[in-house]
Amino acid sequence: MFSIKVEGYFSSAHNLRAYYGKCEELHGHNWKVEVVIASKTLDKIGMLMDFKIIKAELNRVLDKLDHKYLNETPYFKKINPTSENIAKFIYDALIPKFKKLKSVTVWENHTCCATYER
Repeated sequence: MFSIKVEGYFSSAHNLRAYYGKCEELHGHNWKVEVVIASKTLDKIGMLMDFKIIKAELNRVLDKLDHKYLNETPYFKKINPTSENIAKFIYDALIPKFKKLKSVTVWENHTCCATYER
């Protein structure tokens, strides 16, 4: 199995609903997002997919989150903007374009991340 990974970044603020601790307060992150595409086969020139195509689509999705208060974006008005749910949001936004999408990992800092995968 071959896999390729593309990273993207965005900055946003959020607070966690029904969470009793520091993260229930408004706070921000500089998020790192990793997208993994996987396939058993390569194209005729030996590539799984062109990185620039993935990067462009990922950036289009991340623009919806960048410099936003996530709790006020349409998707997260009723869904808690946890790292897990952010990973699923990005995955769901990318899967129509990338049928071979394996996973999306969202890092909220250097030591903590959440992954959504098929």
